[in-house]
Order: sequence, then C-alpha cells, then structure tokens
Amino acid sequence: MDHSRQLLRLMQLSSSSLPVGSFTWSQGLEWAVEAGWVTDANAFKRWQIQQMEQSFFCVDLPLFIRIYQACEQRSLTNAKRWTAYLLACRETRELREEERNRGAAFTRLIKSWEPDCPPEWLPLFMQSQLCGMAWLGVRWGISAHELALSLGYSWMESAVMAGVKLVPFGQQAAQQLIIELSDHYAAGFEQAFLRSDDALGAATPLSAIASARHETQYSRLFRS
Repeated sequence: MDHSRQLLRLMQLSSSSLPVGSFTWSQGLEWAVEAGWVTDANAFKRWQIQQMEQSFFCVDLPLFIRIYQACEQRSLTNAKRWTAYLLACRETRELREEERNRGAAFTRLIKSWEPDCPPEWLPLFMQSQLCGMAWLGVRWGISAHELALSLGYSWMESAVMAGVKLVPFGQQAAQQLIIELSDHYAAGFEQAFLRSDDALGAATPLSAIASARHETQYSRLFRS
C-alpha cells in the first residue's frame, strides 16, 4: 500500500465517525461533573491531562505497542497475553464493557475490510479495539508511531466532545482544548515506547471511583 493510501486509512481510523460507539461512553467524566470535580473547561483540561499522564501513557499506549509487536510477529499467544493484561487494567465493569463493546464493533469493520483475516484472531479483536487496530496497522503497513498519534487524537476528541455535553463548554472552547491537549500529548507520548513491563499500570483512583459511581448514577447521558 502506498503512503498516501496509508495516511488516508490512518485518518479513517482516527475519525469520530468510525462506528465503534466511542461517543456513547464518558469514562467516568459524567460522575466527575455531577460530583463537582470538573466544573469548567480549565478543570476539564486538568482532569484529562491527569488521565493522559497517569493512564493513557502508562496503560493504553504501552500495551498497544506490545500488541502491535505481537501482530508483527504473528504471535497470537503474546497478543492474547497483552490484551488480557489490558482488560485487567480496566478497573470497573463499565470500563471493561466499553473495551469489549468497542472491540466487537471494530471486529465487524475488520470482517468487512479484510475478509481473509485469519479467523483465530477474530475472538481476540472482540476483546479490545486496540488489538484490532494493531493488526490492521501491521496489515496496512502503518507504523506503531503513526497509530499511536491516531489513537491519542481519537481519545482526546471523544473526551472533549463528552465535555461539551456535560461540563458544558462551547465548540470554540472545545477546539482550543483539542489544540492544548494535542500539544501535551505530542510532548509526552513517546515515553510509552520506552516503558518497561514492570512500569505498566494506571494511577488514577478518582477516575476509577467516578466510573464505578457512574454505573449507578440516577440520571445518565452516557452508557454504563
């Protein structure tokens, strides 16, 4: 696949219109707003940077890189190991359900895009979208570095769009937040490539509490 087609595929994977249901989950933000922990755009930015530094850089990205390497090596065993580790790092039922639901939706796309995908990989893709993304990246010749940027942008955009509904703030503030979060992400995401196995794991107890409380929140816009 030539580079122009790879870039277009990459943009498709990071698009908010990708039908995996990311817009239906708030990852605890809805409870954090109700509890008064996040009250305006600045508080949202601080909340999201903490999630980025203490969770996304420490769990999602380094595990994605390991899964990508397993796909490069065609090692289903290693891919299963790191996908299971990823699910174990999701601290609430809600977060695990999000992981599996997005994985199942993404698997349907893979079946359509790559009908000759080895069938033994499909059950694993249904456990996490990250696994399917890694496999597609290897299949399409997109580097782990480029995919890490795509994953980060998609994660930030979904969070900001949830903030627009919940905090709330306007679209202009949302775009400014995406710029500022993107700059922060670009400055630090490569540390994930250097993180050792014994340094994997999140340190976001408030996020876990917010997600757990959201499961029984009386009135919700987002799924639980």
